[in-house]
Amino acid sequence: MCLPGARGFPKAGALTDAELVERALAGAEDGYRGLVTRYQRPVYNLLVQMLRNPALAEELAQDTFLRAFSRLGTYDARYRFINWILRIAHNLAVDALRRRSVSELSADDPNSPEVAARVTNAADPEADAGSEAERRQLARALDAALARLRPEYRRLVILRYHEDLSHDDISAVTGLPVGTVKSYLHRARAEMARHLEAAGWGRNPAVQPPGPGGRRS
Repeated sequence: MCLPGARGFPKAGALTDAELVERALAGAEDGYRGLVTRYQRPVYNLLVQMLRNPALAEELAQDTFLRAFSRLGTYDARYRFINWILRIAHNLAVDALRRRSVSELSADDPNSPEVAARVTNAADPEADAGSEAERRQLARALDAALARLRPEYRRLVILRYHEDLSHDDISAVTGLPVGTVKSYLHRARAEMARHLEAAGWGRNPAVQPPGPGGRRS
């Protein structure tokens, strides 16, 4: 079955963001679907890491796309679509954080004994053996250390190392000056390093806290 307006056009994956937006504005279902398929993962990842609540993140991810599609005519194709839609998601998450207490939002309270124990347990050299097991341990330790960051630092780490955004792109998403983005990322890496060192990873000079994606700057 052919979707409305889809006949004679390339698949959504072959289209640029601007072309998908144009298709969506023309009423073609494949334009909307292509944008959701392309950006649902980064939108959800940002929300769940900022909020630490998967159910709320899923709800706000849906709200993000609904809001984006209702304002699609305001999108300026001179700019990156990912920055535009992540800014919508970011603002929804900030609003949620302002409305609710940390205890209401967080499935993983970053200051809870459970999170602290998760960092320590992830660094236990007796827990597993072998390099693959150590990589899994480090991934768990990084995730737990990330959970302990204050939200304004955590969001930047996610954008930089999970979504691979530049400092300029992060500034566009969050509205922070580029200098503040760099300063906050530096502080976030230092704070994560302290959490990892306290968990025992600091004893290994090969382990550095560049961020969950493995980059170092």
